[in-house]
Amino acid sequence: MYLHPKRFGMACAAAAGTFYLGCVLLMAVAGPVTLTRFFNGLFHGIDLWPILVEHVGFWMTVTGWIHTVILSWLFGALVAVVYNFGHRPSPSHERS
Repeated sequence: MYLHPKRFGMACAAAAGTFYLGCVLLMAVAGPVTLTRFFNGLFHGIDLWPILVEHVGFWMTVTGWIHTVILSWLFGALVAVVYNFGHRPSPSHERS
């Protein structure tokens, strides 16, 4: 099976971008105490209160989303390239 690096990268970027927007929505709707409890439970009890930023500006959110999408695309494309490199068909299975 062959993975297309551009397509796999785009799938990873879309998934990460959607997850990021979900986190932004959750941060906008939930209060800081509820948000801290939720993420502490999500990360197995690690106390995230010291790193919680309550007031994040619009442009900081937009640039964070752009960076997340770009890095996720690069990661997905790299995974596809490494996967394809490791799963080359043997010479006896080549198409004629």
